[in-house]
Amino acid sequence: MYLGLDIGTSGVKAVLVSEAGAVVATAARELSLSHPAPLWSEQDPDAWIDAAIGAVDDLARLHPRETARVAGIGLSGQMHGATLLGADGRPLRPAILWNDGRSQAECIELERRCPSLHAIAGNLAMPGFTAPKLLWVARHEPKIFARIAKVLLPKAYVRYRLTGEMVEDMSDASGTLWLDVGLRRWSALLLHATGLDLHHMPRLVEGRAASAVLAPEYAQRWGMAKDVVVAGGAGDNAASAIGLGAIAPGDTFLSLGTSGVVFRVTDRFAPAPEAAVHAFCHALPGLWHQMGVMLSAAASLAWLAGVMEVPAAALLAPLGERVDEPSPVKFLPYLDGERTPHNDAAASGAFVGLRAANGRSQIVQAVLEGVAFAARDNLAALSAASGPITEVDLVGGGSRSPLWAQICADVLGITVHRVEEGEVGAALGAARLGRLAATGEDPAQVCARPRRLASFTPRASAASAYDEAYRSWRKLYPALKETL
Repeated sequence: MYLGLDIGTSGVKAVLVSEAGAVVATAARELSLSHPAPLWSEQDPDAWIDAAIGAVDDLARLHPRETARVAGIGLSGQMHGATLLGADGRPLRPAILWNDGRSQAECIELERRCPSLHAIAGNLAMPGFTAPKLLWVARHEPKIFARIAKVLLPKAYVRYRLTGEMVEDMSDASGTLWLDVGLRRWSALLLHATGLDLHHMPRLVEGRAASAVLAPEYAQRWGMAKDVVVAGGAGDNAASAIGLGAIAPGDTFLSLGTSGVVFRVTDRFAPAPEAAVHAFCHALPGLWHQMGVMLSAAASLAWLAGVMEVPAAALLAPLGERVDEPSPVKFLPYLDGERTPHNDAAASGAFVGLRAANGRSQIVQAVLEGVAFAARDNLAALSAASGPITEVDLVGGGSRSPLWAQICADVLGITVHRVEEGEVGAALGAARLGRLAATGEDPAQVCARPRRLASFTPRASAASAYDEAYRSWRKLYPALKETL
């Protein structure tokens, strides 16, 4: 039996996976965000610990026999979050998260200090990445910066608390702007540009490698053996790829989670920073991946549901499983800024074309379409960087909606496949990495592709209408950027 823990933004998921590869049980605990100032997004690192322990407690209580048989644990997590630890191993301040946009000025400064940044890290300096956050702390909270002993990413902090070891994997480390992504090692040059050194960084391992052993107190608490291996794990999107069996060059998926991602596996380091495409290490040795990232995907629907004080499912229900034409209302899903293709932390969300005749369903539809249009931007960026994409697997919370899947197919103009276990992909991928660390098996034997539950193909009439709507939508960002 193998355990996967996914340290997400809105919650922690835990899954038990059998030797046959089936998900036996799941548990989840919610997390909250703090926004103490405009563009800021923070979390209490200890909340991750409490949620992770609580989720495994639930599994151990409801499924004690299965939990006791766990031989390997894998971790996945939200990327980029700056978790700053003092010499005592305790957080010095709340973690600054991936969707925090305060460090735009520091991004400009980092690129000035290190002209070779793009070639080494494979990415533009963006406020979401970790390194600019440290420059911000150095400038605005110098006393805290002076006390930093280690900088960990969210899942690495959870690993530290569960094992006592400070370790990070290659895929998550790729999102710091401190990793030499091609050589898969920390870059002393990039660290120096942010006033840090190699001693501030955790040890690096590959995602499938053993990184530590579960601490005895937790093994005893959950009834596990004393030698449970904890794998290197992966950043959330690379872990989702492992859960989807996306381990061959060209494999592609679209994630509609809190954020949105178009993810493609590559067999080499292939940066394309000019299009704000991310180039990261994959969770398996010898593989890399490209990503286009939108910061508010399912988060856009969750925001609307919160504003209207109606559950998201109730907002979607009146629309059914398909719509005949685009909404007359257009929505820009830039509630937390945007990465690909705009790299604009100050970008704002907007509804355009509202009229008195518009009802709630047209506004809901506009949100779904706006996210799909942003996904098309991402698809275009990746296609330009490394060739056309002809189909994608759909994962994340948004994958539950057949309506959204059909809208994505119509907007993207390609087949979209809804897959089994699409909502627990990252936690499932983490469990698979835990298994690989414990057994040393061939990844091709463990990382099977999930069963496709349904395939959504573009409808000719709808796709044509969405082509026109997309061209109109594309004009909104540059037009509104001058006024918002």
